[in-house]
Amino acid sequence: MSLIELIAGVEAHEATLTVFNTDPAVTEELREYFADRNVRIVDDQTASGPEEFAVLARDGEFVTGVTVDELLPGRGDDGEDASPEESDESEAGRRGGRRVGSPVLDHLDETMFTSYSREDMVAASREIEDRAWRVGDGELHAGFQTLDVLTGEADTYDLLGEKDRLDVHAYAAAEGDAPDVGTYTVHVGETAEIRETWFVAYDGGGYEDAKCALLAEERAPGEFYGFWSYDPETVDYIIDYLTERYGGSEQTDDGGATV
Repeated sequence: MSLIELIAGVEAHEATLTVFNTDPAVTEELREYFADRNVRIVDDQTASGPEEFAVLARDGEFVTGVTVDELLPGRGDDGEDASPEESDESEAGRRGGRRVGSPVLDHLDETMFTSYSREDMVAASREIEDRAWRVGDGELHAGFQTLDVLTGEADTYDLLGEKDRLDVHAYAAAEGDAPDVGTYTVHVGETAEIRETWFVAYDGGGYEDAKCALLAEERAPGEFYGFWSYDPETVDYIIDYLTERYGGSEQTDDGGATV
């Protein structure tokens, strides 16, 4: 399964959260909170049954059911939203000390995102790079689409590569000049997926809980669609695929590539 096929597979595994017997404004609020998750929010009305409840399903199978009050903690006793002070976004989506949507978030393995800009992708990548830096062990694999982009990140990856126990691999298509590399390995991949995807994957350095990966496809100029994953099997798959597919494609001394 290629990187692009992996993205498509996660996208196809989208969950559905159906919100029953509530105000449309509540459904819209939930859409905002779950905007970066692989879940579609819909509303419905029933002739009988409880008010304001939600059902999470995946592939047509029931996953969990919760009340709207559980999804939006801190709502007023009369069913109205809490005051702006109580639901301030500066509290990172928390209300009344609880995270908004937490009963559903526990069942979502990957975080999907849409229309991330190049600046957003850099910011997201930094989180994984920082984790690899702090652990200081294991393998870090990062795709930059082109050598031009990699050259712009050369200073960051030189520093990461200086970690004695951190094995750093960078992947790029042969567009532009390669950076002067001494502390990490550059793989020049002559395939469309290297040119069209952006990824950063860290194997955790021996810690399962530290494994994480970001994988996205550029579907329009400067706009990316993809997912985060902290699932060890998903992270392992991405790294194993890159190693097997591109492990023999490396920059040569004369700037060429072996593929």
